[in-house]
Amino acid sequence: MKKFFDEFKKFINQGNVMDMAVGVIIGAAFKAIVDSLVNDIISPILGVAGGVDFSAVKIHLSGDSYINIGNFINAVINFLLMALILFAIVKFMNRATEDMKKLTGKKEEEPAKPTTKMCPYCRSEIPIEATRCPHCTSMLTEEKQVEKK
Repeated sequence: MKKFFDEFKKFINQGNVMDMAVGVIIGAAFKAIVDSLVNDIISPILGVAGGVDFSAVKIHLSGDSYINIGNFINAVINFLLMALILFAIVKFMNRATEDMKKLTGKKEEEPAKPTTKMCPYCRSEIPIEATRCPHCTSMLTEEKQVEKK
């Protein structure tokens, strides 16, 4: 049981878990802001323009039973606003990353050219310039050479 808790402690203390926890907490706080924006600003404006307060829209079933369709509409608006804001943030971050790469002059590294090849006869790794295999002494012709995979 001690080993289990030690592994759990190691997992919890990893940097990416802590980053995720901070992200969830900030996301929850940001959700409260978006909820307030939709419920306190956007819904009343749409209510004045359209004559409908979404939070008050209900479908009567029977007796005291209602379907609160207005709350659902507010939740959809919240989702769309959150998606739009997250899209804008990710787009901004990607552009900033590209700009930083341009400013620092860093380019993606080209893969290094191979320095070795495989002998087609004995399958040993040999220098790319070799014309004879040092292991099996076979003559290497251009059409018989096989590059290292």
